[in-house]
Amino acid sequence: MSIEKIKKICVLGAGTMGHGIAQLFAMSGYEVWMRDIEQGILDNAIKRITWSLKKLHEKGRLKETPEQILSRIHPTLSMEEACKEADFIIEVVPEILDLKKKVFSEADKLAPLHAIIATNTSSLPITEIAEATNRPEKVIGMHFFNPPVIMKLVEVIKGQKTADEVVKVTIELAKKLGKEPVLVKKDSPGFIVNRILGAIIHEAIWAIERGEYSIEEIDSATRFKANMPMGVFELIDFIGIDVTYHMMKAMMERGVKFVIPKSFEDKAKSNELGVKSGKGYYMYPAPGKYMKPSISAKAGSKVDIIKLLSPAVNEAAKLLDDDVASLEDIDKAVKLGLNFPNGIFEMADLFGLDLVVNSLNKLKSERGFNLYESAQILAKMVQEGHLGRKTGKGFYEYKIEEKVLDTIKVRYELPIAWVILNRPDKLNALNNKMLDELEATFKELDRDERVRVIILMGEGKAFCAGADVKAFENMTGVDAFKFSRRIQEVFEAIEKTSKPVIAAVHGYALGGGLELAMACDIRIFAESALVGQPEINLGIIPGAAGTQKLARLIGVGKAKELIFLGDMIPADEAERLGLANKVVLTSELELEARKMGLRIAEKPALTLMIAKYIIDYGKDVAEAIGKALEALGFGLARSTEDATEGIKAFLEKRKPKFTGK
Repeated sequence: MSIEKIKKICVLGAGTMGHGIAQLFAMSGYEVWMRDIEQGILDNAIKRITWSLKKLHEKGRLKETPEQILSRIHPTLSMEEACKEADFIIEVVPEILDLKKKVFSEADKLAPLHAIIATNTSSLPITEIAEATNRPEKVIGMHFFNPPVIMKLVEVIKGQKTADEVVKVTIELAKKLGKEPVLVKKDSPGFIVNRILGAIIHEAIWAIERGEYSIEEIDSATRFKANMPMGVFELIDFIGIDVTYHMMKAMMERGVKFVIPKSFEDKAKSNELGVKSGKGYYMYPAPGKYMKPSISAKAGSKVDIIKLLSPAVNEAAKLLDDDVASLEDIDKAVKLGLNFPNGIFEMADLFGLDLVVNSLNKLKSERGFNLYESAQILAKMVQEGHLGRKTGKGFYEYKIEEKVLDTIKVRYELPIAWVILNRPDKLNALNNKMLDELEATFKELDRDERVRVIILMGEGKAFCAGADVKAFENMTGVDAFKFSRRIQEVFEAIEKTSKPVIAAVHGYALGGGLELAMACDIRIFAESALVGQPEINLGIIPGAAGTQKLARLIGVGKAKELIFLGDMIPADEAERLGLANKVVLTSELELEARKMGLRIAEKPALTLMIAKYIIDYGKDVAEAIGKALEALGFGLARSTEDATEGIKAFLEKRKPKFTGK
């Protein structure tokens, strides 16, 4: 059958998903017969479709009137009437295998021989459902996501006997509906989205079960560290705790090595099922009334996000091992089906595949579950040194260039450039050679249009322990004055770089090391960082603008305390004082710097430069002058092509495409 021959659609089930799928087909010009077992269900479905069409019409998103579209939807209680002339049937009944098989058996007997019969199941096997028919070659999975009218993703799932022609027609049909189909080449448990989501949920519920984190900590980490639209437990409540349990159990029964804790099973059998019951992991205003839980962004700072998400990466990699779906389709499914900002393989490359495998090994040791055995492709890539973005190759390839100088390394991971202090045996202490190389490098990077963001970090156990004290031993007072002015000059060159500069600080950042970090625009500290201005202990004072920078950042009183005492303070205290923008787990420092760098790099380059200059040059002048500078900067920013594109994209509700002009 060709796509052109599909004219009449039958939707079996008019509930939450069914009525939305019927509306979608009708909006695309098809005649639709929508069947359910009770007139009340059908009446409610038509009422909801009418409301939805009216809203879409008000927003100018319909090519026809709501009445014209509604005229193509034919509600019926008769199975025979619904199926007898259908070219394409889609079943949307509850996720009960025996019920689906019963519906398929009836539809098979009533439908024309040429008709394709699809199921909207989210996790049940297509092959088992097809066994109820005499046309298994014409049975296929077509999994829409809720709400079907809005969500772009459709998983097209091939059963063991599904004909290639049927797969092709179903993919074309999904595209004709305005959807983004992904092909699940084999009838695998949970398909793509639910298999990966199930692994995230599995790890979250076990982390709670073992008392490793609280519910709020995990949801904070997934919302604010992983930038997911919902926290894990918030999402479970939204789906329904019972629905989530049955979804995971169905995958377990078909080979996925989940182990569900009894506490989760008990919750699924209670009256506290999430949004629909008014209470689950969170409280809601009333049954069925969702309200986003209030969660602190800070609560999840100690959660190891790589460890939390590594089982999901592993399950995705197993899908590749088993040739269930392509890498591109898996990432597309995660982004469109779960609304994640990145695909699961894009995330893995960002994390570092070595850290993912280390986390899996740790989990296997702690939990003892076979689920955490690394997928073959994952283990092989780590063995070959293909670790993701940091090595230039992981699941994807990245262009990496590295230049090694005497005291620093420069790694081009475009649009980011990493400047890495490289005297690890001296804790990256500053000397004249390093100052010369830093100055020349930052000037070069400032001129390089390919580079949008610069990240500064240290090799080895420290960011930078300050100036090399041996150089002070034979200095005269005049020499010290000249050295101080030289180091200030270099740090000013870093500060005046037109591009955003991020300092990723771990270990010691003392004296000149802290002053170097303060010359950067944003400072991310590892929890292990120790910072301070200990020069007083040598009988000297800070010489790289520490007396000035520190006072402006944390206030005169606290700056005097740190300089007078010469004490080191931990990262969390530095954050409290405003010296650090954020503190992260030591294992996540490079990840967090890279994530922030990539996010900033997406912004318009000229506007970033203008904003940086206005902030830097306006902070030390009278407020009235600062406001005038801001107004001039605003006018300059508006004159860019990027501003025109940004405003237009906002009004058109799309993502802007900035060009840096």
